[in-house]
Amino acid sequence: MNRLFGIETEYGIILEGEAETDPLIESIAVVRSYRPEDPTPRWDYALEDPFRDARGFRATELLEHPDEREEHQRDRKHELTYEQVKSDRILHNGARLYNDHAHPEYSTPECLSLFDLVAHDKAGERILLQAAQRMSAERGSRVILYKNNTDFQGHSYGCHDNYIMSRDTPFDRIKANLTAFNVTRQVFAGAGKIGIESESGMQSPGTFQLSQRSDFFEVEASVDTMHRRPLVNTRDEPHADRAKYRRLHGIVGDANMCEYATALKIGTTALVLDCIEQDVVPESLALARPLDAIKAISHDPTMQWRVTLADGTVSTAIAVQREYLRLCQDHALSHDGETEWVLREWESMLDALERDPMSLVGQLDWVTKKWLLTTFVEEEGIEWSDPWLRGIDLEYHSIDVETGLYYELQKDDGIRRLVSEERILDAVTTPPSDTRAYVRGQSLARFGSQAESAQWDSLKFRVGGRTRELSLNALVEPDALARCREALDGSEQIEDFLRAAGIR
Repeated sequence: MNRLFGIETEYGIILEGEAETDPLIESIAVVRSYRPEDPTPRWDYALEDPFRDARGFRATELLEHPDEREEHQRDRKHELTYEQVKSDRILHNGARLYNDHAHPEYSTPECLSLFDLVAHDKAGERILLQAAQRMSAERGSRVILYKNNTDFQGHSYGCHDNYIMSRDTPFDRIKANLTAFNVTRQVFAGAGKIGIESESGMQSPGTFQLSQRSDFFEVEASVDTMHRRPLVNTRDEPHADRAKYRRLHGIVGDANMCEYATALKIGTTALVLDCIEQDVVPESLALARPLDAIKAISHDPTMQWRVTLADGTVSTAIAVQREYLRLCQDHALSHDGETEWVLREWESMLDALERDPMSLVGQLDWVTKKWLLTTFVEEEGIEWSDPWLRGIDLEYHSIDVETGLYYELQKDDGIRRLVSEERILDAVTTPPSDTRAYVRGQSLARFGSQAESAQWDSLKFRVGGRTRELSLNALVEPDALARCREALDGSEQIEDFLRAAGIR
């Protein structure tokens, strides 16, 4: 496609057979269990500023779930530094693996190809599985990781999708044009969930809904991600040339197991951003009460998914999505094979949702999970409020390729694949060849012992007794990336590479 994008996913952890665990210590242990023999340059936090708001100011604080305060008090007893708590690993495939609020988080490398991104998102599962297996062997008890978004106790953890955008696009326009899309995207991007849950706890345990995250959004726009979550996040941290680019940090999505759902979630959003940058999204697509709508759509047992537009017109989530599809068909900035795939599948999927959502078993997560739970309820003769179903819900998200319910379906050819297992395993160690992640990953694979620190947009090496910095900002541009790649591929030593890259 035509813009850089990536996915950040926080994973849930269970230690089998252990009644009490310390979530922070266990999350750190998972991260440190992946390839501990690799050199580990520190992550340069000086280049991060999650307080900067795209609306033109810097926030004084970031809101946290009330339970976080108690957890911070407990965490202080460990006497760990900030760097030790984070335990950042910068991987040879260009990705980042670290502890974030007592969850191991995998951030994919930047991708330009949609199917590369699907492969790297799945590679994150394989990487975390390797870490869990090593930790299990060392502990003598099984460590299980889940790619989901809720613990059924009022806590939600995120799956964030990120897109580079033009700085020339006003943020007010992004918010106005993107909100209705974000709210209605869950009809195909939702992971499905048994029960209604918010920060106040569990309610209506027998209700099946589309999305794991929809109950947790309380404001339309803000810089926060942990408490009073917004439909459109305003964090202004581009990790690129700030004068030219911004990064859209999307927090409204679920973590998907289905490759097809991941591809549609990212691909459709990227195309909608084309339309927003061109200023062709009409005001008529705005919703009257988007915070009510995101919950109502997710909870609707009739699957009619009605919404009220800002002008008072009653519509549906499908109809809103069809309007965005029409805009993208008319205004897509490129017509490469992946773009055409997204446009074709988007329309086909909406047709199927309107005709018979259950025809999308094995393609969309919420549909697949609903089919699994319905089958289980009918075979066992239990009620939808039975706590047993929470266990089934959770096991769908297990990343264990031998025992997870999603992977049991995949073994039986019940899941639509977009990328081969060989491509996923290659993505575990190999960065995308057409983004700056190649330079980050390959530099660390070859010269990691001399790497001092790393960031998305910078690498620092200790050479000849002094620190030399390679900025990756310019490598967002294809020509600059090609020159830097040529310098890297043609160099045997770090000194040769830096000299060829113009770093003195």
